[in-house]
Amino acid sequence: MSNVLAIAAATRTLRNLLMSQMPVLDSDLSDLEVTMQPLDVARKGISKAQLNVYLYQVVFNAAWRNLDMPGRTRPGETAQPALALNLHYLITAWGRGESDTDAVNHRVLAAAMSTLHDRPVLDGNDIRNALPDNDLANQIERIRFTPLPQSVDEISKLWTAFQTNYRVSSAYEATVVLIDSQAPSRASLPVLKRGAQDQGVFSSVSAAPVLSALTLAHQQTAARLGDDIVLSGSQLTTANALLRFSSLRLDAPVDVAPVAGSAPGTLGVHLADPSQDPDAPSRWAPGIYTVALLLQPSGLPAIMSNELPLALAPTISVNPLIASAGTISLTIDCLPRVRDGQRVFLLFGDQLVAPSSITNPGDLHQPTSISFSVANVVKGTYTVRLRVDGADSIPVDFSGSVPVFDNHQQVVVS
Repeated sequence: MSNVLAIAAATRTLRNLLMSQMPVLDSDLSDLEVTMQPLDVARKGISKAQLNVYLYQVVFNAAWRNLDMPGRTRPGETAQPALALNLHYLITAWGRGESDTDAVNHRVLAAAMSTLHDRPVLDGNDIRNALPDNDLANQIERIRFTPLPQSVDEISKLWTAFQTNYRVSSAYEATVVLIDSQAPSRASLPVLKRGAQDQGVFSSVSAAPVLSALTLAHQQTAARLGDDIVLSGSQLTTANALLRFSSLRLDAPVDVAPVAGSAPGTLGVHLADPSQDPDAPSRWAPGIYTVALLLQPSGLPAIMSNELPLALAPTISVNPLIASAGTISLTIDCLPRVRDGQRVFLLFGDQLVAPSSITNPGDLHQPTSISFSVANVVKGTYTVRLRVDGADSIPVDFSGSVPVFDNHQQVVVS
C-alpha cells in the first residue's frame, strides 16, 4: 500500500510519462508542454503545443473498498481496509497559437493516446522518481490507465462547469490507488486447545509417496526449531529419503533425513535447534514453508511427493518484561534470523505494531534484534507475540499439565 502522496505521485508520473514519450512518437512536438491545470486556466500564458492533464474526479474502487489487504490480517482479526481509489483524468490538447490551421492539437492528442495505449501500466521506477517520499510503487496493485468513455452530455456538463470553451479531449481512468489506513489493527490471542481438524482425503494411483497429514507437538498451529513433526501418508519410507522444506525466503531448500514413525504409515522428523545445529539460526527463516518427501533411489530418477504447508514460528525473547505505562520500548531477539524483505510485526496484546529497526549481527549464529515502540500503553499484563510473514511466535508454556501463557512472553505494565 502507499501513503497520502499516492494521488499526487500518480498524477506527476503520468505527466512525466507523456512529456518524455510524446516527442518520441512525433518529432514535431519537441516544444510540447504538459501541464496539470484546471480547464479554465490551463491555456493562460502559453502559445506553443500543449497537453493538459487534469484530475477532475476521484471515486471509490468497489472491488478493494471493503477487502482486507493480503498478509496484513488473519481470520479473527480486524483492520481498517485501505482507502481504494480510482482517478479520472481529462487530457486536453492545444496546438500552437490561437488558430491552429495545421491541426497540431489533433497530433498532440493522438500522441498522448498512443502513449497510454502502449504503456498503460505505470513503471515502479518512474513512480519513485516522480515525487520524493512517495511509496506508491510498493503497493500490491499496479496503476493501470484505461480509456473512460463519456457521453456528449457528460463532457458538456464538465466544460460548462468551468465556464470555458470546449477543446478536443479524452478521459482516462487510473485504477487502483491504495492508501494505507492509519487506524490500528486488532489481533486476538490464540486458542489454547483445538478440536480435530477436517483435512479431507488424498488419493494416488502412482508409485510416488503421498503425504496426507502433518501433526505438530501439542496440537500447535506452527512448529519451532527443536520440535518433532509427524507426517502421515502412504508409500512412505526412510530409504534414500529426505524431507524437503522449501520457502521463498531461502536461497535453497532445507533437506532433513526422516526417521520411521511410531505407527504404520508415518514418518518423524526433528527440527534441530541452535544447541544441536549451530548453523540453524541462518539455515532457516521464520515464515511459511512447504514440506515434501523426496526419494532418490540409486540409478533411478528422483520421486517427490505432494507438498503440505508448514508454518515455522519464530522463537523470541522479550526485553524488558516490566515497564511503566505510556510509551514502551521493547527489544525482541528472534531465532531463526529474519531475512531481508520479510514482513515483521509485534502483537502487543491485541495491538499490531510495526518495527522501528531490525538488526542482524555479523555473527550468523546470533539472533536478529528487533526494536519496537508501543505508544499509549495502560497498566496491565500484555502477551507478546512476533509475527514474521504470517507465522506467529507461540506464547504458550506446555511444560505443565495444563497449557498457560508463558510469563517470559508477557510484559507487566504498572
